Amino acid sequence: MTVKVVELEAELEAANKLIASYKAMLFGARSEKARLILDEQGRLDLDDLSDIPATPAAANDDPSVGRPRATARRNIGALPKHLPRVTQVIEPASTQCPCCDGALHRIGETVTEALDIVPAIVRVIATVRPKYACRSCDGGVVQAPAPRRLIEGGMATTSFIVFIAAQRFAWYLPIYRQAQMLAGHGVHIDRSTMLRWMQRLAWWLDGLFDRQLRFIHSQGRIHVDETYLPMLDPGNGKVRRDQIWAHGIDDRGWNGPAPPVVCYFYDRSRSHRTICEQLGAYEGVLHVDGFSSYKALEDPGHKGGSIVLAFCLAHLRRRFVDLHKSTKSPITAQIIKLIGQVYRIEAEIRGTSAGHRFAERQAKSKSIMEELKVLLDDTLARVSTTSTLAKHIRYGQGHWRGLTRFLDDGRIEVDNNFIERQMRPIGLQRKNSLFAGSESGAESWAKISSLLQTAKMNGLDPFTWLDDVLKRIVSGDVKNNDLDQLLAWNWKPATREEQLDLAA
Repeated sequence: MTVKVVELEAELEAANKLIASYKAMLFGARSEKARLILDEQGRLDLDDLSDIPATPAAANDDPSVGRPRATARRNIGALPKHLPRVTQVIEPASTQCPCCDGALHRIGETVTEALDIVPAIVRVIATVRPKYACRSCDGGVVQAPAPRRLIEGGMATTSFIVFIAAQRFAWYLPIYRQAQMLAGHGVHIDRSTMLRWMQRLAWWLDGLFDRQLRFIHSQGRIHVDETYLPMLDPGNGKVRRDQIWAHGIDDRGWNGPAPPVVCYFYDRSRSHRTICEQLGAYEGVLHVDGFSSYKALEDPGHKGGSIVLAFCLAHLRRRFVDLHKSTKSPITAQIIKLIGQVYRIEAEIRGTSAGHRFAERQAKSKSIMEELKVLLDDTLARVSTTSTLAKHIRYGQGHWRGLTRFLDDGRIEVDNNFIERQMRPIGLQRKNSLFAGSESGAESWAKISSLLQTAKMNGLDPFTWLDDVLKRIVSGDVKNNDLDQLLAWNWKPATREEQLDLAA
């Protein structure tokens, strides 16, 4: 009986620790979640879903101890020069001298600038196409052809539909909220109509999405990850957990030639078969986590191209960080410290050439990883095989070859956090929209999000880019074999004359 009580108490203690960890993750203040776990260690929590800066720092990197804080951006100085200016001149009430009543003359001026905005204007475009006929004969009637639109005969212009899409997939504003906002303008559009617009827009973008995906799979190193997508299951009255996959590249860490790009896929499964179908004959390095569907890609019997897996060091560190929060073990502290040293080195070499990163990793990071391996092996021999610490150590040992792959190639990243950051838009859309209503809607979701997220990563305004791209495609100005010029990193805005031609 006593043994049973001890076992139950142990299970209760483990369950309480797990609940405490979840409560800290869900309800803890952000300032607490980002606190130092070790005095020598910088930020260790999961900041891998933050926005990407122009020259991004390595995700989850630990800033060096004593490093001065970056200067805050306070918009001191002139406002952006590319914005249009509206000049307001305010004259004095009188230009006569208060002393002698003589006329005052202008000696200078004071100019101050302030940002202003004109809210969205909902309007109706009336397209008039006059008909002309000859009075002298019964010849044919002459009339200009109607301009092509995204939805022929529809009630909305291409720009209107693009605006809905940009708000929905680039800035995560659900369709039903946009419908409510339009109703405030006196425009009542059923949500189902707007959803059909999104599916039609995705149809037009299908070729561009394929070009973008082909570009990703032409690279020697890509990042892959997946997350769940709630899907309405008609007939069962339930929501099932389907999957959104992401494939992406980002060479900015080593100043490589490839721009940041991401493509999303919808699928019902996260199986090995699914990722094999997505990759096709791809050959190269895959940055992934330790999920079993990925590990099977290195098996000799794998059907497809030759793939080398580079596992994510951040995933290993998170395990020990979570354990350290509940146990405060000196072993976990030492492991975290060693991994933190690797990340400090990564922060120093971020943005340098692949050759320099390789040399620095060989000179500095390699010995740290070897010390970490010895520590993991020695610790496992001294702890209970059923403990959580042993479980995490075995994870590291089982993935060690992929975890150290970055040491031998300066182009390989130390973690997979680039693609995890690209999952944040999916998470925000999932939070705001709760679930996808249909599989075709989820596929449209994936395609449009892929293109708009890539535009954002390349510093473009999603609406401006997509509006111009759709008008060129719909009008026939850009043919299918020329779509590469419309990809976000190749795109150049149309000139004023070209814009008038597209609108005609």
